[in-house]
Amino acid sequence: MTDRQLDVPLLQQRLREFAAARDWGQYHTPKNLVAALSVEASELLEIFQWLTPEQAAAVMEDPVRAHRVEDEVADVLAYLLQFCSALGVDPLAALAAKIERNEHRFPAGATPPLDGS
Repeated sequence: MTDRQLDVPLLQQRLREFAAARDWGQYHTPKNLVAALSVEASELLEIFQWLTPEQAAAVMEDPVRAHRVEDEVADVLAYLLQFCSALGVDPLAALAAKIERNEHRFPAGATPPLDGS
């Protein structure tokens, strides 16, 4: 894959064109996209559901499971990118801002909060 094919806005455009060619745009509302994202994330979780930590760490060594993981990761990312596109969210800018906030909230070397926040 070229760097051009890995460009987030280009991938979002390809996803929009794919949906438009099949007249799926009518179904790609934010609510439907986030629901589909949740389903795909659950399908990714299903692969790991009953694995031990050791089995989970080695999942990519099995070609069949590795292919399933890659497909589900692609589905999760596709729906996330479509969701972001529908709402005008720049996913990389949102991630960068979140990392920066977390760096301030959770300084290196500090004890993590017990309440999960």
